[in-house]
Amino acid sequence: MAQTDQHRVHRSSFGAVAGAYAEHRPDYAQAAVRWALEAAPGPRVLDLGAGTGKLTGCLLAAGVEVVAVEPDPAMLGALRRELPEVRALAGSAEAIPLPDGSVDAVVSGNAMHWFDMDAAGPEIARVLAPGGGLAGLWNLFDDGVEWVAGLARVGGPEAIGPRDVPASWRTATAALHLPPAGGPARFGAAEQAEFPHGQRRTAESLVATLGTRAGLLVMPADEREARLARARAYLAGRAETADGEFDLPMLTGVLRARRL
Repeated sequence: MAQTDQHRVHRSSFGAVAGAYAEHRPDYAQAAVRWALEAAPGPRVLDLGAGTGKLTGCLLAAGVEVVAVEPDPAMLGALRRELPEVRALAGSAEAIPLPDGSVDAVVSGNAMHWFDMDAAGPEIARVLAPGGGLAGLWNLFDDGVEWVAGLARVGGPEAIGPRDVPASWRTATAALHLPPAGGPARFGAAEQAEFPHGQRRTAESLVATLGTRAGLLVMPADEREARLARARAYLAGRAETADGEFDLPMLTGVLRARRL
C-alpha cells in the first residue's frame, strides 16, 4: 500500500523517545511468540522493524536464532545496548539486508502496520526459505475491562487507537497488513489468534507508556501534555489504578501466514 506523508511522519517518530520506548513498552506473550513460530521449518528468525528489541528478547527466550533489522538509528542503538548478543542490522522491511532464503520466519512486533507492503511483501518472500512463516504481533489494550475502555476514551485515538483494541484489530490487520494470498509475494491465507497478556504498571508508568504512542508523539507539545494530564487524572480517580502497582490487562494478537 502507498505510504502517505502523515504515515511516514508517524513511523519515524519513535527514535526521539527510544529510551522511554525501551523502558515502558511491554514485551509479548510467550504463547503468542510460540504460535507465531509454530509453522517455521527451521530456527532462523528475522525480527523485522525490531525497534528497541521488545520482541527480540522474547524470541531469544523461545530458543531460536535471531537477527534483528531496524531502520531508526536511535532505536537500533537501544536494541544493541540492551541485547548485545543479537546480530542487529540497519535496514527496513522494504530493503532487507539479508540474502535470499536465509531465514525460516519473519516476525514483527507492533511494526507491520508501518510497512509499505507493496515493496515489503516481495522482500519478505525473498528472504524466507520455502515454507517459511510471516507473523505480525500486536499488543492490544483489553477494552473489555471497563476501566481500560474508559482510559481509551480519555486518551483518545492518538493514545489508544482502533488497531490497539481487539475487535477492530481483528478487522484491520488481515485486510491491510499481509501480502494478498496467492499474489506475487506468494503467501497463503492469513490466520489470527489472541493470547492473554499483561503488564505491571503504576499510573505514572502507564502514562509514560501512552507517551510513546506515535499519535501523541507527533502532536504539538502543549496538546500532548494536556492529553497525558487527562489520562493521569483519570487513573488517579480510579480505584483499580490510583494506588501503587496494578496489572494492565492486555492481549497479544498474532496474524500469520506461510510462504507458498
